[in-house]
Amino acid sequence: MKRLTLIGIIILSFFTFTALAGSAKKYGKALTLKSVTKISTILEKPEKYNGKKVLVEGTIVDVCKKRGCWIEIASDKEFESLRFKVEDGVMTFPIDAKGKKVRAEGKFSMEVVSKEELIEQGKKHAKESGEEFDPASVTDSKTYIQIDGVGAVVK
Repeated sequence: MKRLTLIGIIILSFFTFTALAGSAKKYGKALTLKSVTKISTILEKPEKYNGKKVLVEGTIVDVCKKRGCWIEIASDKEFESLRFKVEDGVMTFPIDAKGKKVRAEGKFSMEVVSKEELIEQGKKHAKESGEEFDPASVTDSKTYIQIDGVGAVVK
């Protein structure tokens, strides 16, 4: 009887550990939206979503290696992705989140950066990193799109 009880405890422990190992990890605030917006839909008409709160889901294809302050989420269409950026220190995504599924919520934003601002940013980055920068390599303004994140669940 003791042996049967011991085997039961071992099996129960194994299933408990397995369930905990596969559980979701929450970052930031709790998700409030119920309806998921496809990343491809957002990228198709980004101006429609500018300033709006959205919930997206997908596979994490990249993670900020310095501070874990952003993740890149794959779209439902090939070769598309969207950056989910958080304030430094508010949420920190581990490098091993890459390849995992995520549901992420935040405010979608579009920002147009002028050619002059890009040149100044390039000069600053070059100075900080000790790299070369050619201002002539910047030929036009650039539009940055991302989700300013408030909460995420990684599985």
